[in-house]
Amino acid sequence: MVAINTEIMTYDLFGRPFKQPAAGSGWIIDEDGLIVTNNHVVTGAETVTVTLDDGSTFPAETVRTDPLTDLAVVKINAQDLPAADTGDSHELRVGNWVVAIGNSLGLGISAKEGIVSRQGVSVTVSAGQTLYDLIETSAAINPGNSGGPLVNMAGEVIGITSAKIAQVGVEGMGYAISSNVAIPIIEELVQKGYVTRPWLGVVLYTVDQYAVLWYQLAVDKGVLVTEVVPGSPADNAGLEAGDVIVGFDGEEITTAEELMQALHSSQIGQEVKITYWRGETKNTASAILVESPPP
Repeated sequence: MVAINTEIMTYDLFGRPFKQPAAGSGWIIDEDGLIVTNNHVVTGAETVTVTLDDGSTFPAETVRTDPLTDLAVVKINAQDLPAADTGDSHELRVGNWVVAIGNSLGLGISAKEGIVSRQGVSVTVSAGQTLYDLIETSAAINPGNSGGPLVNMAGEVIGITSAKIAQVGVEGMGYAISSNVAIPIIEELVQKGYVTRPWLGVVLYTVDQYAVLWYQLAVDKGVLVTEVVPGSPADNAGLEAGDVIVGFDGEEITTAEELMQALHSSQIGQEVKITYWRGETKNTASAILVESPPP
């Protein structure tokens, strides 16, 4: 378990730049200095510093992130670190005891106990971003806990603390990315530096009343294509800006989020059928998905 401190450049009311400190958590997945945390802990940071349990601090040498899953891997110049064991989150059951460990409120490492409240939860954390297959826990989650481990009674990491619902009258609803979702992402970040996924090559906007009026659409549900990348699978399939996608490989599509989830559930090299409206005409096209380009 480690504490992560960052500095983010921001601006005051008069436009003057200053560095804003922030705190988060992480855990050691490899004895040679590989630290797992959340993307939102390190994204946009000017500096990232890792503090170990013995108080020693190390600047981050590299930071590799995957914003879609809110995961990141930080490399520090250290060896023979006590790496944590990872467990199988599929073996968890509702009611199992767990412990959330983290740099709560930036005050240092602490632990809070709780139980698994639900599994397989989806939570929208920002516009256009939803985290899937989360573990809901009653363990207290506070600012600074993000990126820290959620461990079972065997001391194995079975989740990465990521979010909580912070509303008046709401208690005990913290969420962790399950280890079974996180580990393949972490392995790709370590090996490649980024995560490859099936790629269509479009910029999307969920159809709403504004879009219907502004673009004079013939349908009021679906996903509006606002941009097509030249040479992409979408371009090769004949899709154009202004088209409204309503079906993807046999599934009805009503939101950009649904389309992205269906896309990421597909395979690189897979041929998919796309149903879309162009003006008042309904069409079907075939696209062969390719590997997403490096960021």
